[in-house]
Amino acid sequence: MKISTKGRYGLTIMMELASRFGEGPTSLKSIAEKNQLSEHYLEQLIAPLRNAGLVKSIRGAYGGYILSRDPEGITAGEIIRVLEGPISVVDFTDEDVAAKRHLWLQIRDAIASVIDSTTLKDLISYQDEGAEDNYMFYI
Repeated sequence: MKISTKGRYGLTIMMELASRFGEGPTSLKSIAEKNQLSEHYLEQLIAPLRNAGLVKSIRGAYGGYILSRDPEGITAGEIIRVLEGPISVVDFTDEDVAAKRHLWLQIRDAIASVIDSTTLKDLISYQDEGAEDNYMFYI
């Protein structure tokens, strides 16, 4: 399974909102500028996240988006499934023998286990920890 830009940028949006949780709404423009992404593309991604109840929109001059729940209560799996659809590593065919199907299902379940147990709070913590370990290597 390969996560497309929809899933990756969707996680970026949600991580930005999670890092500002409790501080009020955040505009997509500020997220796009900070992460050097297309604001227009982020607008396309925020609609399904809002429809799924993961974010709320706030109207007005100082409006934007906020998480609908605490960052501890939203998993990467929820976000990825909203934007990418069900988790699947292969499309099964009649030619797949039981042993191969078993392997594909184990891989799918392992991926699901990781993304379903990783919350936005976890991702922000990993991001904060990684900021201290940035090294520049020259070859």
